[in-house]
Amino acid sequence: MKVEQRFTIKQTAEQTGMTEDTIRYYEKIALLPRAERKDNGHRFYRQEDIHTIRLLACLKKTGMPLEEIRPFLAVSADTDPAEYPELVEHLRSHRENIVSQIASLQQVVDFIDMKFEEGRYRRDCSDEGMDGAPENRLGESKPKPVSPSEMRYFSGATKAGSPLR
Repeated sequence: MKVEQRFTIKQTAEQTGMTEDTIRYYEKIALLPRAERKDNGHRFYRQEDIHTIRLLACLKKTGMPLEEIRPFLAVSADTDPAEYPELVEHLRSHRENIVSQIASLQQVVDFIDMKFEEGRYRRDCSDEGMDGAPENRLGESKPKPVSPSEMRYFSGATKAGSPLR
């Protein structure tokens, strides 16, 4: 007979990337079931608990509020998702929001990259020759003008509610 492996709260925290305090807090607010205890009162966790905590951590990273996570944790990992169409739809909608956020953030990254590229071609007064005209060192090209379509990336991201506002 195989003995089920048990993990301390420290081991569980290491495996899930959550702090021990966070795990205790999630138990306190009943987001996670109360951990089983050894005779000495110390918590222990099973592999199934670790899977649940990882799911919780994953959903939390997406920005899903704790109260919206609760129903997902109540469903068994081996349950057919078709039995819970409302949860599937909620997760699908949440996924679409994340993809939209990624697209907005990529626009911001593209704009920042464009600004870095633009800055690389800027010259300060030490780049001017004795006659005051800019020198062309080692085949450097002139500053790249920013097109209206490039600027649209950044202005579109801020209009869409980007965190840069």
